[in-house]
Amino acid sequence: MRVAIAGAGLAGLACAKYLVDAGHTPLVLESRDVLGGLVAAWKDEDGDWYETGLHAFFGAYPNMLQLLNELGIEDRLQWKQHTLIFNQPEKPGVLSRFDVPDIPAPFNVIASILRNNDMLTWEQKIRFAVGLLPAIVRGQKYVEAMDKYSLLQWLRRQGIGERVSSDVFIAASKALTFIDPDQVSATIVLTALNKFLQERYGSKIAFLDGSPTERLCQPIVDYIEAGGGSVQLQKPLKEILLNEDGTVRGFAIRGLNGAPDEVITADAYVSATSVDVMKVLLPAAWRSIEFFQKLDGLEGVPVINLHLWFDRKLTNIDQLLFSRSPLLSVYADMSVTCKAYEDPDRSMLELVLAPAKDWIDKSDDDIITATMQEIEKLFPQHFKTDNPAKLRKYKVVKTPRSVYTASPGRQAYRPDQITPIENFFLAGSYTMQQYLGSMEGAVLSGKLAAQAIISRLSVSAPSSVASRIGSEADSSTLLTH
Repeated sequence: MRVAIAGAGLAGLACAKYLVDAGHTPLVLESRDVLGGLVAAWKDEDGDWYETGLHAFFGAYPNMLQLLNELGIEDRLQWKQHTLIFNQPEKPGVLSRFDVPDIPAPFNVIASILRNNDMLTWEQKIRFAVGLLPAIVRGQKYVEAMDKYSLLQWLRRQGIGERVSSDVFIAASKALTFIDPDQVSATIVLTALNKFLQERYGSKIAFLDGSPTERLCQPIVDYIEAGGGSVQLQKPLKEILLNEDGTVRGFAIRGLNGAPDEVITADAYVSATSVDVMKVLLPAAWRSIEFFQKLDGLEGVPVINLHLWFDRKLTNIDQLLFSRSPLLSVYADMSVTCKAYEDPDRSMLELVLAPAKDWIDKSDDDIITATMQEIEKLFPQHFKTDNPAKLRKYKVVKTPRSVYTASPGRQAYRPDQITPIENFFLAGSYTMQQYLGSMEGAVLSGKLAAQAIISRLSVSAPSSVASRIGSEADSSTLLTH
C-alpha cells in the first residue's frame, strides 16, 4: 500500500517508519529544505548548529525511547543526573535543586520535594502534597475532567498557595507549554506530573548528542528509505484534491524554482502538518463536517528560541535549568550538555523565551537586549565585574505557530487520527493522544496514525509488527541509568 504523508516532522517520519515496518510504502513530502518540523536545526556561517527549540528528552517518553531503540540509536541520548534545577531570582546566581533518589516511584519524586528546603517551607510542601493527591489517586479520568480550569484556578481550588504556583508551576507551565499557569489547561500539567510520578525515571532528563535533524531525523529517513519508502524535501502541499465522493484523489504539490506543479496519488493520505497549516489546506467540501470544524478551536502558540555564544565559560552545569524569569522559560549551556556542541572554553546558551506572544513581532535586537538583561541576573559573577563576559554572536529562531495552545477547554477540539474521510488521516502532537504537544506526543501520534491506516484499510501487518505499532514501550526497560 502506498501512503502519501505531508510533513517530515517527527509525526510524519514516525508514521512512515511504522508503515514501513508493516510492509507498506510511504512517501513523505516536506515543504522546506530541512527535516524535523518543530525540531529542525541548521548550521550557521561558522558551522555552528542552531535549532527551533531547546529539546530535552524525558524518561517518561516511552514511545520516543522505543523508536530510538528500534533504530539502534538509543546511545545518542546523553542522560543527566536525575534532578530538577531552578534558579532563584531573589538570590541572583543561586540554584535550588530537587535531587531525585534512585528508589521506586512515586516515593523518589516525593523525597526530592521533601528534601528541598530552600524553595518551599514545610507548610507549603504539605499543602502541595495534599493538593496533588486527587490527581494522583483518582487518575487520568479526573485529570481530563480538569480541562475546564486553568492550572492557576485548579491550584487555588486545591488550596495550594501562591508561593508554590509562582516558585514551581510558572516555570513548569512555561517549560511544558510555553504559556503561564493562568492560561494553560490544568489537564496538561497534571498529565505530565502523573507521568513523572508513575515512572521511576519519568522526570530524568537527556539531551541528544547533536542536532535533532542530523542525529534523530536523518536515521528515521535512512530507515524509511531502506524499507522501500521515500522522503522528499521542498515538496510543499498546495492543495488536497478530492474525488466526487469527498475522498482524497491526490496531493497537489507546488513546483519550486520554475518547476511545474505535480499531483501525488496514493492509496491513503496523511496530513502531518501543524494544525494551523491543516486549517488553511482544508478543502471547502470538508468545512461543513463537524470533525474538521473543531479544528477552529485550536491554534499554534508562538515560540522564540535563542542561541547566545559568549567569549568565556559561564557555567559547567550539565543539565536543563528552569530560569523562573518573567521572560525566559528554560535554558542550558549546550557547550556542556551536548557532545557535538562541546567547547571547553566558551559557552553557548540555548534559551526559550516564553510566553512569546508579546515578543514574536519585535526585532531580534530588542529580544536580545531584553534577554541579556535576564542573563546578567542569572550569571552576575560574569557580568558585574570590571571585565564582563561578551556576547560573540547570537541566533533568534521564531516560530509564530508552534505546538497547539493548550488553554482550558482545548481537549474537546483535539481530533482523532482517524477522520470521517475514508482514505485521509491526521498526525501531529495536536491530535488526541495521552501526551501534550511535545516530541513524545508527535511520535505517538504518528504511530497511532500508522495503526489507524492499517486497521481502517483492512491490511493485516505481521503480528509482531502490529504488536509493536500498537503498544507503548515501558521506559523503565529502555532507559539507561
